[in-house]
Amino acid sequence: MIRYLVRQAHHPRGIVGWANGWMFAHRPSNRKRNIWAVSLLDVQPTDRVLEIGFGPGIAIAEFAGRATRGHVFGIDHSHAMVRRAARRNAAAVRAHRVHLTHASVERLPSFGDPLDAILAVNSVGFWLDPVERLRELRRLLRPAGRIALVSQPRCPGATRDTTAQAAQELQNMLTQAGFTHLRVETLELDPPVACVLANNPTGIPS
Repeated sequence: MIRYLVRQAHHPRGIVGWANGWMFAHRPSNRKRNIWAVSLLDVQPTDRVLEIGFGPGIAIAEFAGRATRGHVFGIDHSHAMVRRAARRNAAAVRAHRVHLTHASVERLPSFGDPLDAILAVNSVGFWLDPVERLRELRRLLRPAGRIALVSQPRCPGATRDTTAQAAQELQNMLTQAGFTHLRVETLELDPPVACVLANNPTGIPS
């Protein structure tokens, strides 16, 4: 049963997937974490932004409220989450400002022009070869484009030290992928949330 619930958290589907989506959308800590993460990216009205693993679409809605003349893209490998996020952001989807796709970070769709910002919340740990995935994402960013990787450890007994270790691992991955100007912000929840922010230095693939 535990393995099944972990799989559902990673790839929600069916009735349990719907229930997980409802829980993620209504858990106060998740809402606070996602809204906080979006605020750190300093999204401007004309920005083009991408969220990887958008779940019930909380951060997507925040992005849409800030990038009012831009475009918000999201990919998620759960059909259940795509449907839920599309309902939450129905008006922006109809206006063609929000574009939600069933896809994985290993098989990214085309987003057209370069992106200004990318967000991934509690998803990097599920990626295959995360450093290579981050290199691919860096190629999608404009010069000086921003990325934010967020981690709130959910393992039993997670503490501030667990969060600090997760933040260091994310910093190491971003550095290997060629990002620069790294900084870490922390949100005081239980356990604390770390957001590692970085910039694309040139936009030229390495």
